[in-house]
Order: sequence, then structure tokens, then C-alpha cells
Amino acid sequence: MRSVVAAAVVLTLLAGCGSDRSVPVASAPASASAAPSVAPATSAPPAPPAPQLQLPQGGTRIFPTYRVVAYYGTAGTGSLGVLGEGSPDKMLPKLRRAAQGFAGGRKIQVAYELIASVAQAGPGKDGDYSQMIDLKRIQQYVDQAKRNKVLVILDLQPGRGDFLTQAKALERFLIQPHVGIALDPEWRMPKGKVPGRTIGTVSPAEVNRVSAYVAGLVARHRLPEKLFVLHQFRASMLPDVQKIQSRPGLALVQHIDGFGTRSEKNATWNRLRRPQQFHLGYKLFYDEDVHRYAPADVLKFKPVPELISYQ
Repeated sequence: MRSVVAAAVVLTLLAGCGSDRSVPVASAPASASAAPSVAPATSAPPAPPAPQLQLPQGGTRIFPTYRVVAYYGTAGTGSLGVLGEGSPDKMLPKLRRAAQGFAGGRKIQVAYELIASVAQAGPGKDGDYSQMIDLKRIQQYVDQAKRNKVLVILDLQPGRGDFLTQAKALERFLIQPHVGIALDPEWRMPKGKVPGRTIGTVSPAEVNRVSAYVAGLVARHRLPEKLFVLHQFRASMLPDVQKIQSRPGLALVQHIDGFGTRSEKNATWNRLRRPQQFHLGYKLFYDEDVHRYAPADVLKFKPVPELISYQ
């Protein structure tokens, strides 16, 4: 009897295996050693860009907010300009007094135009007829200017060298927000020529290389607008001047130099100025100008210069 029952159970199980219904299968219990699920890591949001640095008296654009009035010269001697007649602490009060009257509806921003490289009559050790002044002296002016909210314009006289090489040698200063640069083509010599015997010249291509480099510093270090000054008193100093490019972050200034009588200076101003291309600058000479223009006279110019320097 037991065998008959057993056979019946086997037959029943076999019949169930032939059914088309699926039989649920219990899932295996999770292993005790299985790692718990971890939410995917999220990347941190990018840091915001550093804020743009400010000019000494605030803001990031020099023009048209400010009119800049500068003393020109080099450290330690008054023979190249009034700035060198004394220490920066001694000359700053005199500069501030000289700048009075130039506002013409703008804020006055005083500046030191410091000749950083001085053209030489001899070739020197490297044969370029130019000598960089002691970098410690430049640092003295840059630091004192920063403390007193003064701009610095580093003026280059490269001799037979080139402007870009000298500009790069001053990068430590140019990355500061209150320091700009000036190129003086009078002292950029062609091959075989000597400073003081020849009026120099610079190509627009060289100017554009320097301005591209300085504009790159402005962008990379988030600097405010920087003065980029081109000195000129003859057309030959800046040939093909229309090919000089503007750059973001730079205030390109065509600085009209030249001394003498008012009629002589007026002729130079009228012949060379290009207000459609540049901001305009103007130089006043303490010793060489005849019946030197006063601030009220300069404010009657058309257009009014935005950078005035005294030599």
C-alpha cells in the first residue's frame, strides 16, 4: 500500500513538471559581506574667477574717468626730466600741485613716468646701447606709488635692442595694477645707428608684439586697464601708424612731444595727432618750452589731451 501511495506522489510531481505555469523561485539571501550601495560622487562646482583688480583710486578703466598728469624722468638725476630731481617722496607734493587745474570735469590721477631703460652713447656690455636702471630703484618708485595711489609708467629707450625684450624683463612690475608702459621710438635705433645722433623709429609690427604681450598680462592677472604710451614728435618715429592695433585692457596713448614756441608745438600737435585711433597725450617742458602752456590753455585744445606729462 505504501508503495502505491509513493508511486502516486511521484506521478503527481512529474505531472506538475509538465505544466506551463512558472514556479516562483525564492531569491538567495544577500551575503553578509556584500558592500552597501554608494551614491555616485558629485564634482564640486568650479571656483568663481578672481575679481578684477582696481586702479589706485578705484574702477577698472582709466579713461574717461581720469585725466592723468605725470612727472617724467629717471631715478637719481634731473638731467633727463623733473621726476629725477628728488626722491619720490620729495617730488610727489610738487607733482600734485602741478596737476591742479587739469581736471576739466574729470578726476585727476597723478603718475610717475619713470625711464626704466636709458639709451646710451656707447654699446655697453651687451652691445645694445641701452642700460636698464637698477631694478631696486624701480621697485622703490613702484612701492611708493602704490602706497600713495599713484600710477607708474615705465618708459623704455632700447637703443639697438628691442622693446619686447625689455618689457619682458620688467614683467614683475607690469603685473601690478598701477604700472603701465611707454615706448619711446626716438631711442629705438636701426642697425649701425647711435642714440643721440639719430632720431629712431619703430615698426607697427614691433609695437603690436609688445601690446599683445602686455594685454596678455592684463587678461591673465585680471588687471585693470593699463596705460600703453607711444611717444612721438616726428612722423618717421611711428611709420604706418594706422597699422598699430588696439588691444582689450590697454589704453593706447599717442603722446605728442616736442618743445619750443607755442607755434612750433601747435604745428607738431596738428600734424601728428590721431584721435580716431588713440587717446592723446601732450608733453610740457619746464626749460625748453617758450611761454609754456598753463593747464587752462591745455584744456582748450581740441581734443583735450588725456595724459599730460612734465619734463
